[in-house]
Amino acid sequence: MKRRLFGWIAALIGLLLSLGAVELMAIAWLMIEDGRYTPAAELFQRTQNTFVRDMTKGSACRYIDTLYPHPYLAFVHHANPPCGLRNLNNIGLLNDDYPVEKRQDRFAILLTGGSIASQLAQMSDGDAPRFLELELNQNYVSPNGKPFLVLNGGDGAWKEPQPFILFALNAQAVDAVVTIGGMNEFYMFRNFVTERLERPVSNFLEVNPLVADENFGDAAIAWVMGRIAGELALNPVLGHSHAAYLLIRGIEMAAKARGVLNSNKKTTLNSLFALPPEVVGNGEKVYATQLALFRQYLRGTEAIAREFGVKTAFFFHPVPAFGKTLTAEEKAVVGDLSYGPLFRRMVDDMMKERAAGLPVFDLGDLLAGTKETIYSDDAHFARDATTGASPGYRIMGERVAADVA
Repeated sequence: MKRRLFGWIAALIGLLLSLGAVELMAIAWLMIEDGRYTPAAELFQRTQNTFVRDMTKGSACRYIDTLYPHPYLAFVHHANPPCGLRNLNNIGLLNDDYPVEKRQDRFAILLTGGSIASQLAQMSDGDAPRFLELELNQNYVSPNGKPFLVLNGGDGAWKEPQPFILFALNAQAVDAVVTIGGMNEFYMFRNFVTERLERPVSNFLEVNPLVADENFGDAAIAWVMGRIAGELALNPVLGHSHAAYLLIRGIEMAAKARGVLNSNKKTTLNSLFALPPEVVGNGEKVYATQLALFRQYLRGTEAIAREFGVKTAFFFHPVPAFGKTLTAEEKAVVGDLSYGPLFRRMVDDMMKERAAGLPVFDLGDLLAGTKETIYSDDAHFARDATTGASPGYRIMGERVAADVA
């Protein structure tokens, strides 16, 4: 009996030593990658951008659990238990409900775009500062003399034509539309892209796997693998393990690898938005095609706005690749900055729309001279997920308000 007990104890000690050795090797590997020791909890946070993390902070739900399919906007969010968002409005976005006709007591501005637009409008409810609305009401008088109301019209990974479609659905009910774009559209400008600007991102696949994915079996496997990764990250023990983080990263890479398998279907999401064969593989032609499409949606927004007497403004948000001297904390989270020249080219070409009468604005120099840490990942500004406060979005609110005025 004692011999068996000693055997179990020895086996347990051997297992613990092996796990300890694996953890030490994982720490060493990640220290080589980062150039410094990084706590596992911080590494887990890097697997999602700050917009996604803040959506589910304090819960066991993942971002995918909050998504809801929309017939025109691809995806929004839901308020259904257990993972519904508490401050959801009547169209599946955040905070104030959208009116069906213009309000007589407010000057309503639709602030639309991706996650940066949503954070500028304000994701959090209660007393969280609504950066643009606050700046406008404190320092400016609206065209109709009424207080400003800024409607949150942004969501994670949204890009054109989602802002265009959202405005088209609500043009009769707002007094102005402000669009903030850039990075989400830019991803479709890279020379290896094979689909048009309008192709919806993976969030659409997650809420429409049977319809959208080229191989449902691969989608189901990727979904299950993602759920396992999410549970590991939330575990109070494994959530602080560097080895567990490397395992999750491997799972994510495996899931993505399955997503590139060729499909034998003739009609797929890729085929619906495929670039012409003569464009694919030619970086300059890809760029020119996507630029024309990007311009098309801004001009379309302007045309609808003119018809409904709505004021417009279009902004291109800053990115870490240029316009700011990054702090050590920012350098650790912003990722590869080699995209900078191509992003800058896209913005410069879009700014030429000003000659055609479009009110376009470049925020690329927004943070010039700002020495404090502003960026929390590859594009978003640091914000307090509890109070919603953010020095970066306060600065952006001031600048956007001044340019709009």
